[in-house]
Amino acid sequence: MFTYKTEILMVGTKFWSDKANVRDAAELDELLNRRAAEGWDLATYDYMATNTQLKGAFIITFRKAI
Repeated sequence: MFTYKTEILMVGTKFWSDKANVRDAAELDELLNRRAAEGWDLATYDYMATNTQLKGAFIITFRKAI
């Protein structure tokens, strides 16, 4: 059995492209490593763009055995 935790990680503003950049990847790595140190495992993730595609976010779900 697991307990789940979902977080939203906002990404940088995009003017010319909706692609992730190095800073976005570093922030994602930091969050994943921080949660792993707390005993959480990555369960799922998805990228959600806004309708204007200027700003987006990752929705990330972690799980931990109870």
